[in-house]
Amino acid sequence: MSQYDRKSSWLRRPAIVAAVIAGVVGVVGCTASPTTKPAVSETPGILRPSAPEGELSTTLQSQLQAALDDTMAEYDVPGAAVGVWIPGEGTWTAAAGLADIENDEPVDLDMMWPLRSVTKSYTVTLLLQLVDEGEVSLDDTIGQYVDGVTAGDEITLRELAEMSSGNADYTNDDFLAAFTADPETIFTLDQLNGFMLGTPAQFAPGTEKVYTNANTNLLGAVIEEVTGQGFAEVLDERILAPLGQNDTRYIVDAADWTEPHAVGYAPEGDSLASQPRNLSIFGPAGSMITTLDDARVWGQALATGTFLQPETQAERQDGAPLDVGPPYGMYALGIGETDGWWGHNGEGLGFTAAVFHHPDSGATVVAFMNESNLANKAHPADQMFRRVAKILTTGAEQ
Repeated sequence: MSQYDRKSSWLRRPAIVAAVIAGVVGVVGCTASPTTKPAVSETPGILRPSAPEGELSTTLQSQLQAALDDTMAEYDVPGAAVGVWIPGEGTWTAAAGLADIENDEPVDLDMMWPLRSVTKSYTVTLLLQLVDEGEVSLDDTIGQYVDGVTAGDEITLRELAEMSSGNADYTNDDFLAAFTADPETIFTLDQLNGFMLGTPAQFAPGTEKVYTNANTNLLGAVIEEVTGQGFAEVLDERILAPLGQNDTRYIVDAADWTEPHAVGYAPEGDSLASQPRNLSIFGPAGSMITTLDDARVWGQALATGTFLQPETQAERQDGAPLDVGPPYGMYALGIGETDGWWGHNGEGLGFTAAVFHHPDSGATVVAFMNESNLANKAHPADQMFRRVAKILTTGAEQ
């Protein structure tokens, strides 16, 4: 059987589905200038940052391309889109490999990619905007907004945002039964939250830091309750439109995912199996899609606190290492930090993503790859980000 044979037997393996939700062929890199948006905004005071002009040095481009080739080869990644932007030095973007193995479709720089858990950084930003406006407090309990949460009168919004609530996740037997019965089912936010309401807690609030999608989806419900609007509408009005992110959307129906786009894959035996396209199973914890350039813009806005008061951004960045979760040096309020780089990564249903910005240097790194859930727990997009960060740090020391 070919390494890239497509299968659908994941449907008969609930354990594999749970793992996938939680969390090389003709690899040819190409360097090009990205499609950039004008530095304009629909909201006064919010400026969409332009990409640095020109290309990075030939030597640096060669190092970055080698890192991409090595990462894809090491993890058998079918396809990737990666960008590195350094103010005063230039830009490097690369599309490599295949977006769709079966149809021999190459990756294109303009494709829309799933953000997966990078979505969490948008959701918590919306919550913190409401904090700045005095509409909510991080010390409010989730029970003030959502009924039926175990220990809801103790768990604070802060604990949800920093992953210390103790909530069980919603990816339990009931959810898996509903999903495997019909993988095309479009779940609502209320349905996703409903799967975890009343379930036993994992630990007492504030005593550990265990990363779950349920924490962020409960915050999504808070945002809807406080604003009286649907999550997608709030996101559009408060972040996407002001920042000029015309190619970024919160979608739950895969039919709204602009073609062409990559197919997601995960290892199954000796091959890679294509994964369901269902975006609704993640909710405000992971249902957004974006492009390489829009991700660049968000990476900078997130790390520099574009949408928040300075004191709120400072509070947002007060965190600690996760006990269980993705690879960060430290995780705070919907944002992670590693060696001075701030941002978020994401994984699930065949895709990994990493969006990070280094405030001291102004550099931004974005990586999208269409493979997830490797047996050794490696996160290909995050591995690419870390290798790029090392190259840039080494270069700065020379």
